[in-house]
Amino acid sequence: MVGNTCVCGIVVGPASARRPVPSERLGLSLLNLDLPAGAVTFAGRPSVAVPCPRSSGAAPRPPPGATTVTSSPSRSVSAPRLLAPDEVPESAGPPPVGGTPAASTPARRGRRARRIGVRVLSLLALLALWQLAAAAAGNPSFVPAPRAVWDQLVLLSTTHDGIRGYGGHLLVEHLGISLRRILIGSALGVAAGLVLGVVLGAVPWIRLVAEPVVTFVRALPPLAYFSLLIIWFGIDETPKLWLLAIAALPPVAVATAAAVHGAPTGLVEAARALGASRWDAIKDVVLPAALPEIFTGVRLAVGVAYSSVVAAETVNGVPGIGGMVRDAQRYLQTDVVVLGLLAIGLSGLLIDGLLRAAETRLIPWRGRV
Repeated sequence: MVGNTCVCGIVVGPASARRPVPSERLGLSLLNLDLPAGAVTFAGRPSVAVPCPRSSGAAPRPPPGATTVTSSPSRSVSAPRLLAPDEVPESAGPPPVGGTPAASTPARRGRRARRIGVRVLSLLALLALWQLAAAAAGNPSFVPAPRAVWDQLVLLSTTHDGIRGYGGHLLVEHLGISLRRILIGSALGVAAGLVLGVVLGAVPWIRLVAEPVVTFVRALPPLAYFSLLIIWFGIDETPKLWLLAIAALPPVAVATAAAVHGAPTGLVEAARALGASRWDAIKDVVLPAALPEIFTGVRLAVGVAYSSVVAAETVNGVPGIGGMVRDAQRYLQTDVVVLGLLAIGLSGLLIDGLLRAAETRLIPWRGRV
């Protein structure tokens, strides 16, 4: 209200647009403003308050070339107040931590606790069944009890009566040497499988020639060609690493070839149309799309290498967890055999968990279109 007149509009001019702009967009309350003309600026331009008598039925016409913002004379419109860039609305609560509502945190913790509880209960049930089987067999050389395996774990992890572990090496040393062999052999097999899989998936005539050979090698058990590797490379570390590498190569090659061959054709053609070379299309389009299946092949390859470590250490495998298992089998030390198998399995679970964590971190688009 300015004196006995009301402000029915703000003239911002001159402007090219002549259509009225709603007052809600401006964030200003256009009625009941006790402001002189020219006191309000909008976008750096002075505003002009146009008075209109209450008794008059129509407001004065604004000057030509000006943009007029009108409001209804029958009711007062209270538009929202303009906020500063760093100001937070009063109705908005505190921002969620990490982008997750606070209410979902207890539910997530509850689900995690339930999963842990189910796994602990399943482990206890498995131990109970194992104890029952050992009691029913009545022969520790056939089915050792869990307590006997635990005693062997303590003996092989320490030095007793001048005897250090098994064969002069502690259990952790046996496991570490086997893990080193698995790591080197798996790395060689995965690297060769990636290169071969990309070539098989990208070049049709090479896939036609080499795919039956890869399938043939994948069908062979490790012991079938380990004797040949011993003849070629002797009984040192070389045949063991070759065995693990050959065992790990086919899963990665098959998974990579299938993923590269099934890459989205539309994206590849779009990249080529934009000027990308064939290698650029493979590097920037095909491989990112194929990474989920490639990681699945890597996990399978590591699993195959783990299952082949006992075969790789059948000859001159001590120290090594597979060589320890083979040596204990000759002397009917079933508790040592079971302990070695548990060590291989638990370390395999740990490595697979690390691979899954790396997959989740490196491939966040897995499962999303």
